Amino acid sequence: MLRIERIAVDYGGVPAIHEVSLHVPEGAIVAVVGANGAGKTTLLKTVAGLLHPSRGTIAFQGREIHRAPAHEVLKMGIALVPEGRKLFGKMSVRRNLDMGAYTRSDRAEIERNLDRVFRFFPRLKERLSQQAGTLSGGEMQMLAIGRAMMSNPRLLMLDEPSLGIAPNLVDRIFEVITGINANEKLTILLVEQNVVESLSLAHAGYVIQTGRTVLSGTGKQLLDSDMVRKAYLGM
Repeated sequence: MLRIERIAVDYGGVPAIHEVSLHVPEGAIVAVVGANGAGKTTLLKTVAGLLHPSRGTIAFQGREIHRAPAHEVLKMGIALVPEGRKLFGKMSVRRNLDMGAYTRSDRAEIERNLDRVFRFFPRLKERLSQQAGTLSGGEMQMLAIGRAMMSNPRLLMLDEPSLGIAPNLVDRIFEVITGINANEKLTILLVEQNVVESLSLAHAGYVIQTGRTVLSGTGKQLLDSDMVRKAYLGM
């Protein structure tokens, strides 16, 4: 579904990604792990069209997208849940969800997507009129994922979904990610600081170090690798 080939990305002339390649098959959960500053967030922003590579290619369902603007990438079916969630704090939960559907015009489809969000996040239905900025960290993450789902994406990208969430809700977030993939057949590209959780649920994974892809395999293979065990699990 998504194929990234040897991309390089600069921030104002300063290299952030030197050479990253990865493949996300349709229907899979693919995890990207690595230390802070490795280039993981830059990778997701580049796929989303917020940044553009200085070299290399990105193809989505056979179509090259690495020069496409963000709003066109979204219309193609790629949605990003950014690190830190980036909600509209003074708007209600309902208005935030509506903002996620701004590329959709079919009212019936929007309502179906809303019902789908409520199936995974029933707590949001209880808080529709509440300001997003007054939610708990876990509820904000639920809303951020729900907002992305309102665009009815084919590929959902999640940047550090467990960051800043109470431990008792982290498991729930990962359960929902697995459920969305299994029940909705939604392809997921996951960047996550929790290496064990992310690789345990992923069908495939990649390790990025200093802007380069250095290791790939199934989630289990990466968890069992000496490199991951030493570098990220303290073993």
